[in-house]
Amino acid sequence: MPSERLLGHDETIVAVKVLNLQRHSASKNFVVKYKALRNNRHKNLDRVITSCSDMNFQGNHFKTTVYEFMENRNLEKWLHPAPNIEEEDSKIQTLTILHRLNIVIDMASTMDYLHHQCQEPILPCNLKPSNVLLDNNMTACVGDFRLLKFLPKVWNKMKATRLE
Repeated sequence: MPSERLLGHDETIVAVKVLNLQRHSASKNFVVKYKALRNNRHKNLDRVITSCSDMNFQGNHFKTTVYEFMENRNLEKWLHPAPNIEEEDSKIQTLTILHRLNIVIDMASTMDYLHHQCQEPILPCNLKPSNVLLDNNMTACVGDFRLLKFLPKVWNKMKATRLE
């Protein structure tokens, strides 16, 4: 779970995620995620500001990622608000039909981009409400690429064949 931090002299709020390297294949997922995001840009992909892979003062490896902070948290909190809403989440209310429609359009646009417009098509395998982040304008962004697959080149050939 990312935590909030201030970055730079302008005190930009960012989300910092520290990977738990004790989890199975955490390092591999770290590399795969950045391979996917390195060359792909879309308005509905959570923007990675930077990442770090190093050793701490005790000689333990650690990996962190710094993301753009999403003020409205994730879709899960909007669809299923906790009964005891904390003060910081008190602005979470219900989603209007217009919000819901815009979120669906944002996600469809993102999936189209990942499947059809990337050099190497990407299939996110962990798309769920808690991984759909909402910015201050309620624009939805895919925010977790822990489980993703690069579709083989054969997929591109099949798409090209269907279009002919």
